Amino acid sequence: MRLALYEPDIPGNAGTCIRLCACLGIGIDIIEPCGFILSDARMKRAGMDYALRATIRRHADWAGFVAARSAEAPEGRLVLATTRGAVPHTDFAFRPDDVLLMGSETAGVPDAVHDAVDARVRIAMVPGMRSLNVAVAASMILGEALRQTGGFPAEPVACPPQPVLPEETSR
Repeated sequence: MRLALYEPDIPGNAGTCIRLCACLGIGIDIIEPCGFILSDARMKRAGMDYALRATIRRHADWAGFVAARSAEAPEGRLVLATTRGAVPHTDFAFRPDDVLLMGSETAGVPDAVHDAVDARVRIAMVPGMRSLNVAVAASMILGEALRQTGGFPAEPVACPPQPVLPEETSR
């Protein structure tokens, strides 16, 4: 499974997604052009030193991303997160070889990209709300996809028990 960001606009969101992928052991594709320089300090701050642990692939444009996918993993599906998705992400049957595509924060994806994907999912929200932050949406969808496919990393060694704080007394 991989996460792909289509022409991200906000460096902090890209950094957060890179950190998310590093922590979960998921590769990330960044489809340029970005609305910022990839070495932007805001992206580095959001990604912290996790970018060094992430498997990042940069693609000059959509065509480069499509070519790389067909050469490396032609059987994997491209699943777009979109407010125009037909299926809630919790009802979609994810597969371990899916690539989860997130659109740019300000424009989503163009119709040509929307039409080129294998599936479209949405996050159910209360009426009248437009969309979630792209990093939040990526976390929710990736979390559900990993839950369904058993793709979460193995549990780390248990931490020592934490001391229990005394109960607060009422006054």
